[in-house]
Amino acid sequence: MDYFVIEVPDMNDSVVKVSLQSRLYQLRFTWNDTGGYWMFGVMDSLGTPMLLGVKMVPQFPLNLLFGRDDMPSGIFAVLTEKESVGRQDFADGTARFVFVPA
Repeated sequence: MDYFVIEVPDMNDSVVKVSLQSRLYQLRFTWNDTGGYWMFGVMDSLGTPMLLGVKMVPQFPLNLLFGRDDMPSGIFAVLTEKESVGRQDFADGTARFVFVPA
């Protein structure tokens, strides 16, 4: 399985720019301290929301139920051996956020 690892910054709320399938997107990563989980969102290059507030759970295609023609063709997922994704898991390498092209 080919995939691209996308670095999640060690911050409670961040936006990173990524190029997927020759298009620029912005990905937002947010740590929900009250609930104890990560969320992510996808925006176009101008910051227009396409998908927001998706809870990041391991080993599941996070955008499976949110297909749009203007989204990258593939799935976003979290790879880890753990049952949930903690605050430090991306920073310490326990978890990886990936994009798997279709």
